Amino acid sequence: MIDRSHHDAVARLESLARLMDNAFLIPGTNTRIGLDGIVGIIPGIGDLISGLISSYLIWEARRLGVSKWVLSRMVANTMIDTAVGAIPFVGDVFDVMFRANLKNMALLRKHLEKQGYRRHIGPVIEGQAIRVE
Repeated sequence: MIDRSHHDAVARLESLARLMDNAFLIPGTNTRIGLDGIVGIIPGIGDLISGLISSYLIWEARRLGVSKWVLSRMVANTMIDTAVGAIPFVGDVFDVMFRANLKNMALLRKHLEKQGYRRHIGPVIEGQAIRVE
């Protein structure tokens, strides 16, 4: 059974994944970049910081009960993103294109949907409509 705390956790993780992977539009292009790509520019430590932030998503997924297989795929995505992202210049482009956090959220959502989770799109307003002429 998926309870309210699961919905809150998924919403929090969705926001984090978007912030890390596609929060900002590069002016004059259709390309989006997140904090992962921006922080990754800092030599030596930028990709490590991004990897640690991405690890929070994995930790929460474990807490939400995803299988070891899904967790291992999420860890692999994060490790690839962190390792390749650490390569100067090539890694910065890779950070923008690979989007490990969004891939990990897709894995988490797929697992939760199998458990009966339904994505909450927004507030639901119920009531009666009155037409005024």
